Amino acid sequence: MNILVTGTAGFIGCEVALRLLARGDTVIGIDNLNSYYDVALKRARLARLAGNTNYHHHEFCISDSVALQQLFVKYKPQRVIHLAAQAGVRYSLENPATYLTSNLVAFGNILEMCRHHDVEHLTYASSSSVYGANTKQPFSEADNVDHPVSLYAATKKSNELMAHTYSHLFKLPTTGLRFFTVYGPWGRPDMAYFNFVKQILAGDTIDVYNFGNHRRDFTYIDDIVEGVILTNDRMATAEPNWQSDQPDPATSNAPYRIYNIGNHTPVELLRFIELIEQNLGVTAQKKLLPMQPGDVPDTFADVDRLTRDVGYHPTTSIEVGVRNFVEWYKGYYQV
Repeated sequence: MNILVTGTAGFIGCEVALRLLARGDTVIGIDNLNSYYDVALKRARLARLAGNTNYHHHEFCISDSVALQQLFVKYKPQRVIHLAAQAGVRYSLENPATYLTSNLVAFGNILEMCRHHDVEHLTYASSSSVYGANTKQPFSEADNVDHPVSLYAATKKSNELMAHTYSHLFKLPTTGLRFFTVYGPWGRPDMAYFNFVKQILAGDTIDVYNFGNHRRDFTYIDDIVEGVILTNDRMATAEPNWQSDQPDPATSNAPYRIYNIGNHTPVELLRFIELIEQNLGVTAQKKLLPMQPGDVPDTFADVDRLTRDVGYHPTTSIEVGVRNFVEWYKGYYQV
């Protein structure tokens, strides 16, 4: 297929593009290479794609509707996997305007392009952060998600609402994936686990929020990529049994779907740190701190719907995943 992937210099976007290219698809990649974190790492990811003749890279902001229109006209993508966004809960407390442009205006442009250029299916990144103040575990797509606790989460919930509108009005098949704490080689330096390795190796004290009592549904990058591609390949459809008097928020009488994509096995943060220590052979000096604004204590994904509909089965244990990340980190940074 001819597939547009946004955010191909990003952690998930690069890996998705690589997997699509490996199976013979043509990938049109977009990224603006912003400086939210190390641009050198982003360029190193792109270098992994550059040698493939079926990869076509473009560098601009998706909020630029004119550039985006020209790209759709030129390449006529059959499907779109939209992974570009301004990420980060804590960063949204200090830089809200960035989220409005990157996560709302840009997503609106993607929807408009898909609508006007006969795209067969839009798969896009949502986030587990939409569950906000919810405490019922595991998080289910059937749960109400009207209480976000960060602007980042609010923009992701907004993306889901915007997508439904286009699915309803214009019959555009859309599928949103709520990612749960993705980690692994080539990961994001703004993520806690990445900083833990860096700081432990430097002999610095690591900040451990919520006094280490967080639980996260850490999901290995390979499992995430598998789920994204399986979802892209299965176009969203209307739910024939959807009831307007008892609406299921994850489906619709329009071609619209929402899925959790996680490991379905939450891990205590202190256990995750312990595995990092074991793989580094170094004991961390920890500073235990209260929970930060915008954060949530636990995440736990119910992935039964994604398993039922596309055959998603995460297979990477936390022990294997952490080991692979630490090995990559030491190699990439020549530790």
